[in-house]
Amino acid sequence: MAIWVKLPGYSGLVLLLLFLGPLLNAQAGKIRYSVPEETDEGFFVGNIAKDLGLQPQELVERGVRIVSRGRTQLFALNTGSGSLVTAGRIDREELCAQSLQCLVSFNILVEDKMKLSPVEVEIIDINDNTPQFQLEEVEFKMNELTAPGTRIPLPFGQDLDVGINSLQSYQLSSNPHFSLDVQQGADGSQPPEMVLQSPLDREEEAVHHLLLTASDGGSPVLSGTLRIRVQVVDANDNPPAFTQAQYHVSVPENVPPGTRLLTVKATDPDEGANGEVTYSFHNTDQRVAQIFQLDSYTGEISNKEPLDFEEYKVYPMEIQAQDGAALMSRSKVLIKVLDVNDNAPDVTITSVTTAVPENFPPGTIIALISVHDQDSGDNGHTTCSIPGNLPFKLERLDDSYYRLVTEGTLDRELTSRYDITVTATDQGTPTLSTEMSISLQVTDINDNPPAFSQDSYSTYIAENNPRGASIFSVTAHDTDSDENAQVTYSLAEDTLQGTPLSSYVSINADTGVLYALRSFDYEQFQDLQLRVTAHDSGDPPLSSNASLSIFLLDQNDNAPKILYPTLPTDGSTGVELAPRSAEPGYLVTKVVAVDRDSGQNAWLSYRLLKASEPGLFVVGLHTGEVRTARALLDRDALKQSLVVAVQDHGQPPLSATVTLTVAVADSIPDVLADLGSLEPSADPDASDLTLYLVVAVAVVSCVFLAFVIVLLALRLRRWHTSRLLQASGGGLEGLPASHFVGVDGVQAFLQTYSHEVSLTADSGKSHLIFPQPNYADTLISQESCEKKDFLSAPQSSLEDRKEIFSQVNFL
Repeated sequence: MAIWVKLPGYSGLVLLLLFLGPLLNAQAGKIRYSVPEETDEGFFVGNIAKDLGLQPQELVERGVRIVSRGRTQLFALNTGSGSLVTAGRIDREELCAQSLQCLVSFNILVEDKMKLSPVEVEIIDINDNTPQFQLEEVEFKMNELTAPGTRIPLPFGQDLDVGINSLQSYQLSSNPHFSLDVQQGADGSQPPEMVLQSPLDREEEAVHHLLLTASDGGSPVLSGTLRIRVQVVDANDNPPAFTQAQYHVSVPENVPPGTRLLTVKATDPDEGANGEVTYSFHNTDQRVAQIFQLDSYTGEISNKEPLDFEEYKVYPMEIQAQDGAALMSRSKVLIKVLDVNDNAPDVTITSVTTAVPENFPPGTIIALISVHDQDSGDNGHTTCSIPGNLPFKLERLDDSYYRLVTEGTLDRELTSRYDITVTATDQGTPTLSTEMSISLQVTDINDNPPAFSQDSYSTYIAENNPRGASIFSVTAHDTDSDENAQVTYSLAEDTLQGTPLSSYVSINADTGVLYALRSFDYEQFQDLQLRVTAHDSGDPPLSSNASLSIFLLDQNDNAPKILYPTLPTDGSTGVELAPRSAEPGYLVTKVVAVDRDSGQNAWLSYRLLKASEPGLFVVGLHTGEVRTARALLDRDALKQSLVVAVQDHGQPPLSATVTLTVAVADSIPDVLADLGSLEPSADPDASDLTLYLVVAVAVVSCVFLAFVIVLLALRLRRWHTSRLLQASGGGLEGLPASHFVGVDGVQAFLQTYSHEVSLTADSGKSHLIFPQPNYADTLISQESCEKKDFLSAPQSSLEDRKEIFSQVNFL
């Protein structure tokens, strides 16, 4: 007789859930799929790219990946099609045992947004398991006095499948004494029972053989069998009786193996073998039977293996007591496992960034951290922390996830690397914790310009330096790294006296060493003002400036230059006049010289190097004035030749010489007379004097006398009568004035002295030069000579003098 046990409407409910699954998923905010078990690797589960609102190619670009915890990866992403596929064969029974609904949960991480999307995949059961019994054969002993209607519980059949594929019905082989009855239990179970239909007669049949078949509802139908052997024994009218219908005990999960957990007790009032009770497990899960041990004689239950709260929270079992006459009774035992804090938190870095630029703003996500504790209650409540002296903080996303973000601005120049220790701690007693370190490298950006050690530099170099010589070196340091700290140097564009500075100085772009491109001349300029710029190689580049002053030191590289007397350009020679009546100390002339150098290199001293009449003249050491050293005698020659040397105080000293010719005579006629008697000089300049010069000197002497008379008259009029000074007018035309001489910005005025006559002679012409009669050192500019009359004299005297000049020119 076959009895089918079915769940009304169950298959329809499953189909309804399958069709309404996507709708329920959308409402729940999760992505849900379903897939049959035992499918091949790569089986299509769902279009995850579409459900995430992405294109297939974005899965790789945005770092989309599966994040799961605590189990083997069952699914994978097909980045080409954007679909979710199976990563291998899935055994539903291994994952969910006999749970009615088998859901695999995991998260999809979009890494660039650090966004988690929960996904649930329901594993649909297929009929891949055959109903089975734990035993191949079971034996019962029944007293022949057993009354009809007696029920004998039979072992359960087990089918690992669920739903319609699970065990649906039992069928007992035909027997006139026994029938099969399946009833719904209070706990929802459907235990099979064999019912005695008619009294047994051991003498007629001592053993009955039956076959119990368990069948599922799959297609095709799968079934398993159990052989039943019923042995009829003599009468035993008292079955064993347990002291409790149900036993309960609570034990901590850390009890050592071999601990006695509890003892069950059953009594039988019969005597002899009919009262001897033995204990055994009945209808107990195979795993439970492996963990616990039951003493068949004492009823003591102990553990053979360590208990694990995380695996089983309650261990249910059924104990059967049987006397020697095969009468039985059963009692349930529930062993409840108490959790202890034996699992430290598990910290997993789901996503981490190993390097960030130093300019990242606060709030930048560094890592996504998953924390899980397998314990329960306070033992499973975890907190996550990092050291407080770091510019980071942890933000809690939910009970299991944290994210590590920057709390302040990072500065590579202060700290280039952070080792962040993440500590997860539970709330158990004692507390357990787990540490994990995250290494973060702070990469450099170009946020520091090169810096000079000084804002301005100065150096001194001597002029006439060699070309290409190194004259100075500047150094700028950049606190950045790599190319951001590679410094190059350049000079700012500028000009010096209209010439680019780049033609004077260059700088090595890599070392900062400055080189002179030419030899500097102190007399041209005394200093160079430069601006040095240091650039780094960052993007964009940064720079800073420093000023550099180069001061030239003068060297004695210029010899003195004689301004007066000037060397003739037309071949003539100047002659100075010294009257024979001159007293000692009489100022004959003055040598004027300048030196383009500076300091002691330009301090000049004068000395008489050579004289035709030694001891007759002296030269002022610092003034250059040529004066008579003694009174002139008649025996002194008319023509005196002096060589005056001008020397500076440089090292080594430089000098220049000038030759002076002094004519000695009391009056102009004496000069003319004496000149006629002079022998031609060996000097090539003196050999040019001719008869025309003598005549010219005589004529000029007359003019000079007239000039002296006019000058005395003007002096008297100026001193005694202001009216005569106002009436005087007119100028001497054609008379040479003192000349202004300039050498490189140095202005010097020639001094003229009273009673001086300069006589020059060449091959064709003769000239007399009459300087201003004044014993003092008087400086008169050329401009004043042009605007004012050099001397005031009557018009008639001027006209007479013009005639004299015309006669001299005629000669």
